[in-house]
Amino acid sequence: MVELILGGARSGKSAFAEQRAIASGLSVCYIATAAVEDMADDAEMRARIAHHKAQRPQEWMLIEEPLHLATMLKTLAAPDRLILVDCLTLWLSNLLHHDELLRETQSLLATLPGLPGEIILVSNEVGMGIVPLGELTRRYVDEAGRLHQRVAAVADRVTFVAAGLPLQLKPQP
Repeated sequence: MVELILGGARSGKSAFAEQRAIASGLSVCYIATAAVEDMADDAEMRARIAHHKAQRPQEWMLIEEPLHLATMLKTLAAPDRLILVDCLTLWLSNLLHHDELLRETQSLLATLPGLPGEIILVSNEVGMGIVPLGELTRRYVDEAGRLHQRVAAVADRVTFVAAGLPLQLKPQP
């Protein structure tokens, strides 16, 4: 089962995903798409990562995978495991900076439907505001929207979180 959980910044989407993982009763593997060693000059991002780590149960396995998400999912997915990926938009940003967008997104979309166990993908909804002025920012917003649409199409469940409140988009309640 694949679930996509979308929401804005500080909407409660990660906390909601973590509660879903805990409630599953399965062993949990948390895949972080941010690599701490890449954040040497970004104290605010390191603080965010530390906050997320403190919120999660210590028994969860933690894997940092900023680029090759499909490969890691294939390696870790198991019938008795839930994999929580946080977050797709940071992963997308990493791919844009490494020119691996097309190959890695195609690989993820091909991989998701055949994975055993449960997969929860968390992502920031960035397309609900004005069109950004800069070319790179516009490309990022466009690519995030395309990625979300494609992942939502293969996901079994899609949930939007705003103000900590979940709204199930797929399947229709």
